Order: sequence, then C-alpha cells, then structure tokens
Amino acid sequence: MPTQLPAPRGTLTENRPLADLTWMRVGGPADWLFQPADADDLAAFLAALAPEVPVFVMGVGSNLIVRDGGIRGVVIRMGRGFNGIEIDGDQVIAGAAALDAHVARKAAEAGRDLTFLRTIPGTIGGAVRMNAGCYGSYVADVLVSVDVIHRDGRRETIPARDLDLRYRQSTLPDGAVIISARFAAPQCDPADLAARMAAQLTKRDETQPTKDRTAGSTFRNPAGFSSTGRADDTHELKAWKVIEDAGMRGARKGGAVMNEKHANFLTNAGGATAADLEGLGEEVRKKVYDSSGITLEWEIMRVGEPAPDLSKD
Repeated sequence: MPTQLPAPRGTLTENRPLADLTWMRVGGPADWLFQPADADDLAAFLAALAPEVPVFVMGVGSNLIVRDGGIRGVVIRMGRGFNGIEIDGDQVIAGAAALDAHVARKAAEAGRDLTFLRTIPGTIGGAVRMNAGCYGSYVADVLVSVDVIHRDGRRETIPARDLDLRYRQSTLPDGAVIISARFAAPQCDPADLAARMAAQLTKRDETQPTKDRTAGSTFRNPAGFSSTGRADDTHELKAWKVIEDAGMRGARKGGAVMNEKHANFLTNAGGATAADLEGLGEEVRKKVYDSSGITLEWEIMRVGEPAPDLSKD
C-alpha cells in the first residue's frame, strides 16, 4: 500500500490500534485511521486516495469484531462532523455518526416516533446498512433516503427504495460511505414516546447483558422474516433458542463465552482475543447445525486479518 496518503483537514493516524474503538475490546491495528473533519474533507480525501487502497468504514464498533492482525488500508471513523440531528417538518435528518439512542430521544422530544432506535447500539450509518430493527419496527419502515459519498468523492442522495432493505441487510453501491439519513417519523405525543422508551430500556436490561462486553446479537434469527425485515410470527425461530437447545449457553473458549443471561450474546469475559470470540462463534454454529440442521448466520461483522502465525518463523 502506498505510504503517501492525501493530507486531510481531519486526523490521519498511522498504525492505529482498534481494540479500544470496539465494544468487544479486541483487534489489531489499522494501517491508517482517518477521522474526517466534515463531509467536504471526506469527499476530497476519497477523491485523492489511490483506487487500490482498501477502505473500511466503522462506527462506534458496537457490532464488530476486528481480527487480531488488524485491517489493511484506511479505516474511516466519522465523528463530530457527522453526528448532527435535525427535525425538518415531519422528517428527521441524522448524521451517520449520530447514536441511534440520541436520534430516538431527540425525535421523541419533537413528537416524532423513532423509539425503536432507543435500545439499538451503534450509529445511524450502521443502522441503515443493517436495516436495524427492534420491537417489530425496522429502518425499512421509516427511511426516506440516504446521502452518500462514493469512492471517487462524488456525492449522491439514494432513495430508500433503491437500497433493497431486508432482514439485517441492505445493498449500497460498492465503496459508498453513508454520511446522513432522512426518516419519515410518525407524529405522537412526546410524553407517550418517553414512557415507551423507558419501558423498552427496562425490558432490555432485564433480558440482555447490557453491562458486559458484547457486540449485541451474535447471530441472525434463522428464519421467518419477510424481505422488508418484518418478523413473521407464524414461522419465527430465535437464535438464542437454537443455541440453548444445542447446549451452548455458557460455552467458553479462552476469554470468550456465550453469555449465561442471553445465549445469543457472545461476550469478552476478560482477556479474550478476536480469535477466541470468532472461534467460539464458529463452534456454536457447528453445534447448532449438528443438533438441528440450522445454519446460523453471523450478525456481528468480522473484519481484518488473523494474527500472524509466529510458529512458522
């Protein structure tokens, strides 16, 4: 990879460790970490960056395992220049780095219902990419459009209908970086929305290990979802149930454990490596397949390279 990169107004750091930027607290360094100052800075950097240099965009690392060998190329992490939240009539515009919970709260204060975002960890950029959802509502239900910057620095507004939003997936142009999203949020009484979010938080804390080092749900629910991402209760299977039925609740590998409180939460119980976490996840997938014939699909994104095998030196 070229050692000469464009000189941005934002922060560009060479050989930057990424473990402290992920909720799991694991992973090796990025060749370069770029924190753009704003959209113009990001567009100029991408336009000037050599096309052969790989680019990976990360949010707050809430749904991510970075492998122990790190990530080659440039990792883009957007911050303050991309976390704005605006109310525009009956619509909410949120920057890609805005936290889902903050968007839900600010929308509720304006009487706009995006409460399903309140308990979803991460940022709006990730929520759009994953068609995030909770309590029967999904990004697909309310998304109007996204603004992106392409790999060549070109900007575009893409309507939601062109993103092929489906269960925990979307289709974005290769190399496109989401910088903001626009939502059409139903009007509701702010007090009712506040009460609903409080109830959601209570339910989440009762059922999920919110104080442990996890990356949220590890595997997608295996079946019973429509193309829009809505659950079909006549067919629904839960990942935690098939994991538990396979005897993998509490399973361990090194410092990694399938959480006792919720079997679909892969957890760094202390000192885990990325290899421990991913390895345990693969063991769970094998056990579930052997016991039920169901192939679980990862919901957590795993990126980067494994640690080098020093025994071969």
